[in-house]
Amino acid sequence: MPEHADVLVVGAGPTGLAVAAELALAGIGAVVLDALPERSGQSKALALQPRSAELLDARGWLDPLRPHVHALLPRGHFAGLPLDYSVLETPFPHQIGVEQARIEEVLEQRIAEAGSPVRWAHACTAVRQSADGVAATVETPTGATEITADYLVAADGAHSAVRRALGVPFPGRAARMRMAVADITLARKPSGLADEWAPPQFGGGGFGYLLPLGDGVYRVLFGGEEQQALDRTVPVTAAEVQRALEAVHGGDVAVAAVRWGSRFSDASRQVERYRHGRVLLAGDAAHIHLPAGGQGLNLGLQDAFNLGWKLAAAVRGYGSESLLDTYHDERHPVAARVLVNTRAQGVLTIPDTDLLALREVVGDLLTEPDANRRIAMEVSGLGIRNPVLGAAPHPLLGARLPAALAAEAAGPLRSGRAVLIGPEPLGEAAAPWRGRVEHVPSAARAGLLARPDGYICWAAAGPYDAAGLDAALARWFGRPDTEAAMYRRNEIREEPIR
Repeated sequence: MPEHADVLVVGAGPTGLAVAAELALAGIGAVVLDALPERSGQSKALALQPRSAELLDARGWLDPLRPHVHALLPRGHFAGLPLDYSVLETPFPHQIGVEQARIEEVLEQRIAEAGSPVRWAHACTAVRQSADGVAATVETPTGATEITADYLVAADGAHSAVRRALGVPFPGRAARMRMAVADITLARKPSGLADEWAPPQFGGGGFGYLLPLGDGVYRVLFGGEEQQALDRTVPVTAAEVQRALEAVHGGDVAVAAVRWGSRFSDASRQVERYRHGRVLLAGDAAHIHLPAGGQGLNLGLQDAFNLGWKLAAAVRGYGSESLLDTYHDERHPVAARVLVNTRAQGVLTIPDTDLLALREVVGDLLTEPDANRRIAMEVSGLGIRNPVLGAAPHPLLGARLPAALAAEAAGPLRSGRAVLIGPEPLGEAAAPWRGRVEHVPSAARAGLLARPDGYICWAAAGPYDAAGLDAALARWFGRPDTEAAMYRRNEIREEPIR
């Protein structure tokens, strides 16, 4: 008989690991596969945006990263043009400069402790599904095997094998410009180069970042005429990096070695649906874009936090099919907007004389407080507002919990539960959902119901007003009398959640 899992996660990058870690909070041990023989050790992405930091902190997964932080940047950026994050209402009004590899280490350790270590050198080569589940053919070091699951999460990157196996189209725009990234050591660094993180510099028909990572290692990201003619399979060489650095910094620089290098482009694509039956696509398997503004890693992480608790509810038996559908409804528009702003940033990155003039104009606009705040809220992830149809209007509905309330709800959120903040009568009303929803008494507030990912899905109109609370609890957290062993989704008829 094939091995069976509640959830099969294909891809052990930050998105797949975060989904598995979220499932572990609910006591669900996902099987996590990755085609690579082992973790690459490459630093990859370098920035946590404020909303991602809030989510990781809510779970207690940010503290292990603190020793590895290179910088706390009070500014974000839009194509290298500074955004002032100090005006944002968050405990983390900065980008956190930390390597993706460190984030993956923390999440991988979390799922290993929960009994679900990553299975390296396990490549998913075929997928078939029915109304009852999914079956994946997996090539392992000892031969092919089959793993069945109730659900499969495809988090296996831009060239997703799962997406291809299902024949899911990946529409969008092909690459128009190519760039390269590498971690390097320098035999001689440019005079005047401070050991701090700075915006990109332009010169010699190209642009480049040169960021210190500590221990004499630097991240370089560059693009110019030479890179446009090179296929992504061509290795990034020390000579190529040397030429790119000289174009920006002059001759006062010498590359000692390239630790690793990679090529990327401004291709912009997104699947039309994030859910295909019992297969959910997340991270780069669902969307790709120019890594501008430091949004890519964060977009995938936030996919995972949105999906994880919903998938756990489905496996446990109290989450409906329409609850799972909200993953697409909520996350697809967010990624679509990121694709728009990264395409705009790509235009502002082309080192043309007239584009440099446009950068100057846009940079001036971003110094205006309203413009800065609007774009900063978007790039930081703090401006996300999920649609909650059928609920009474409220200024906070669909938004994340404000920082002060998130601090009050720290206990439930750390354990992956929903939280109801409000006076005691509301707690009594939510008692049948105990175990899924935790009440935090607060006599001073009318009442807010927040999901495990910290987004508000019900808000009282006034003190002791519980109108709509039962409906919201049932809609997001199932019927109170539902037990997983007796639950049958097709016996439940409910209004779809949008």
